[in-house]
Amino acid sequence: MSQRVEFAPEDFIVSRTDLRGIITYANHAFMDVAGYDESELLGRPHSIIRHPDMPRCVFQLLWDTIQTGQEIFAFVKNRCNNGDYYWVLAYVTADVNSTTRQIDGYYSVRRVPHDNALRQIEPIYQQLLALEARASSKRDGIRQATQVLLDTLQSKGLTYEEMIHRLQAGETLL
Repeated sequence: MSQRVEFAPEDFIVSRTDLRGIITYANHAFMDVAGYDESELLGRPHSIIRHPDMPRCVFQLLWDTIQTGQEIFAFVKNRCNNGDYYWVLAYVTADVNSTTRQIDGYYSVRRVPHDNALRQIEPIYQQLLALEARASSKRDGIRQATQVLLDTLQSKGLTYEEMIHRLQAGETLL
């Protein structure tokens, strides 16, 4: 049975990827929490730490956002090398080349999420995962789950970004 790995609130997990999501940098906090050494991470897809409890629609929203040069915050459950897991509040942004002004990679800085936020986001993620699993195809599942997420937010009068920030601030929203 996997266990939740905790890390200190003052620790920041940092990584950089190329345009395809291949890890080009991982800080020591990332390696320590995820249980990998540098040689196991560099050159590997960032999805190496994707936990199966994470709905694909959240990653689709993340990629759709950062590929336009916008930043995004998201609660993400990651998988450790030994099968354990850890939750993060991830801030992901494009790395824009100062000369060409083109996106040439992505940075992610992750920190400890608020426990109350996780209590609220986990049931939503479980609902989204169930929708994705019932769909006739992966693409349909992502589309259907994304629509449910957006409809839920709209019913609460929130954008995705507002939800994330308010949950991290300790508010009860959902």
